[in-house]
Amino acid sequence: MNRRQFISTSIGLLTPLAGIVAGSGRSASTPYIMTVKGKIPAAEMGLTLPHEHMLVDFIGADQVSPSRYDAEEVYRHGLPFLEEIVARGCNTFIECTPAYLGRDAGLLRRWADATGLHILTNTGYYGAVNDKCLPPHAFTDTVDELAARWVREWTDGIGGSGIRPGLIKIGVDKGALSEIDRKLIHAAARTHRATGLTIAAHTGEAVPAYQQLEVLEEEGVAPDAWIWIHAQNEQNPDRWYGAADRGAWISLDNISSGNTERYVRSLLGLREAGMLHRVLVSHDAGWYRVGEPGGGAFRPFTALFDTLVPALLEEGFSRDDLDVLLKQNPAEAFAVRVRAAA
Repeated sequence: MNRRQFISTSIGLLTPLAGIVAGSGRSASTPYIMTVKGKIPAAEMGLTLPHEHMLVDFIGADQVSPSRYDAEEVYRHGLPFLEEIVARGCNTFIECTPAYLGRDAGLLRRWADATGLHILTNTGYYGAVNDKCLPPHAFTDTVDELAARWVREWTDGIGGSGIRPGLIKIGVDKGALSEIDRKLIHAAARTHRATGLTIAAHTGEAVPAYQQLEVLEEEGVAPDAWIWIHAQNEQNPDRWYGAADRGAWISLDNISSGNTERYVRSLLGLREAGMLHRVLVSHDAGWYRVGEPGGGAFRPFTALFDTLVPALLEEGFSRDDLDVLLKQNPAEAFAVRVRAAA
């Protein structure tokens, strides 16, 4: 399918996403997404922010705990920021805070109930910031043991809550993959094969990104099961194009009102290269910061709506282009299905 044909395709016609329901062996009639309130058809995701945060705690895995914050205060603090994006037409919000970094699935479900947003949470571990957010068992578990922990959150729910993850979130440090970072991507690949959940990997520069693609190939997982988070940190766009050409998702996810011009240039280049259908955009914003007075400076999720979209329209993006970028791509990227390497 060429780019023109892809853009003209309705999100309601994305039936090839259905594939096989992970673990069931049955053909699925409709591609679906797993939210904190359960399954929804992928076509109902609508306008989506694919990489945001409501709560983070960088204290480290040895000290992180819900006892470090007042959940009611966090709920009240975060609610107006979600109401702002609902008012702007946002339908789906993907919360990317992993376990041992402040993930709170119960709070996410409360916000989903209050706002009507489809909210996704995750399984997986965050190996960036020099591994301080990794629990001790991440180092001693085998790859299969680590993957089994994450698969159990899919089959049994998170911490007895019944809330199931909608993606696998991992993080790796800068530079070549360390031993523990390789373990995380191997475990994520095996979790994907067992669940069909997409792998969203905090990465940044191209060296660890391309090494992760190599690991996925070893594990028999296709590149379109993997999202290159913080790809904007790679200064050579050719590296984006190369990964996108292989099928990977390129996530440009630090949008703010102060960097609109840069993101417009990047997206124009990706469209010109015929890669717009492999791109996700978001803010990586929010962040009630546990341990800071009042949660610190919470950055809103509005710059995409208020500055980026108008700027793209001024530069010749069509409404169809925006639908691809903001609706069709997230629906395809996060649809639950096993994506085996060819």
